[in-house]
Amino acid sequence: MPKDVQDIARHDPLTFRKPDPTDGAAIWDLVRQCKPLDENSMYCNLVQADHFRDTCVVAERNGQIVGWISGHMIPNEDALFIWQVAVSPAARGLGLGRRMLTHLLGRPDCATARCLNTTITRDNDASWGLFRSLARHLGGQLSDDPHYTRHAHFDGRHATEHMVTITLPADAIHARAA
Repeated sequence: MPKDVQDIARHDPLTFRKPDPTDGAAIWDLVRQCKPLDENSMYCNLVQADHFRDTCVVAERNGQIVGWISGHMIPNEDALFIWQVAVSPAARGLGLGRRMLTHLLGRPDCATARCLNTTITRDNDASWGLFRSLARHLGGQLSDDPHYTRHAHFDGRHATEHMVTITLPADAIHARAA
């Protein structure tokens, strides 16, 4: 681990919390720093931080947002869908993405999740690495299938998004529900 990352990990504690609508602009700025994430509108991030705050998380260091996950429980399913994971370049290498995901799965609002879903393009190595790492960490099974395809859904303007599913092990589900 590089010295600057070690110093961040050692001296600047991270806190995880539910977002607040006033975090919308900071979240939007963070997402813009995290290529290749799709940049949504600032208003979209504000609504996520307001309406979906129970299934989203921000990570703060020294009062600054350095991590963000947007997610929601899929209606009529026992699945937590993760829309975006953003980690500030200054906080990379700390396992922050996996820590935020684990934090989210531990929340009461996500206790009914039997699986975690996200979509990832084939070329997004960082996201594949994160979700494979999470599956190993949780002891879950990871699978994927093309879901939103380049031509059927994106009119040829965006790469196919693969639906990644991590089936959570029964013991992990029971531990969260207890």
